[in-house]
Amino acid sequence: MLGIQELWLFILSGLLLNITPGPDTAYIVGRSVQMGWRGGAAAALGIGTGCLVHVFAAALGLSALLAASSAAFTAVKWAGAAYLCFIGVKMLLSRLGAPAAEAAPADAIIPLRQVFWQGALTNALNPKVALFFLAFLPQFVAAEAPHKAFAFVALGLIFIFNGTLWCLGVAAFAAKAAGRVKQSGRAMLWIDRALGGLFVYLGVRIAMLQAR
Repeated sequence: MLGIQELWLFILSGLLLNITPGPDTAYIVGRSVQMGWRGGAAAALGIGTGCLVHVFAAALGLSALLAASSAAFTAVKWAGAAYLCFIGVKMLLSRLGAPAAEAAPADAIIPLRQVFWQGALTNALNPKVALFFLAFLPQFVAAEAPHKAFAFVALGLIFIFNGTLWCLGVAAFAAKAAGRVKQSGRAMLWIDRALGGLFVYLGVRIAMLQAR
């Protein structure tokens, strides 16, 4: 009815893409180790929410505008890069010089909503994610489909649902395996800094993206 074709191939391709380790997985694992399953779940749900923004943007044609307009692409690119570098540097400098034993537990000082929004904005402000959905989803929608926007949304929701389930599983596994690490204030401090370095790396990568 929606003109979706080869749904089985779409689901299989999406699963393979989701289970491939990347920055999203690193962020989820890091927060799971720091804050337990709730922190990892908040990160996973945030990442899924950020992807949802791009799915609706693709359905409405905004992603096509982003791909076609150099000015729009550059604006989103620099906004995303600035945000990621800002929070990355902030995490790198957190508790700098404080004795590790005196550092407070991460789950006591990092609100879950902050973890959620960091994950969401990391994806929502990444034009590379927008271009991915714009390139990936149309391959599974028939050219003559009468309601392409609804097909985009349906495929996007399937992709995000499957990806979120996988990410929640990663969060649960990482949280369960992190018992000894959480007892070490020094380890928790370096995990926080590693995540900060990841954000700075992503920011630099986004800044170097080219529209074409």
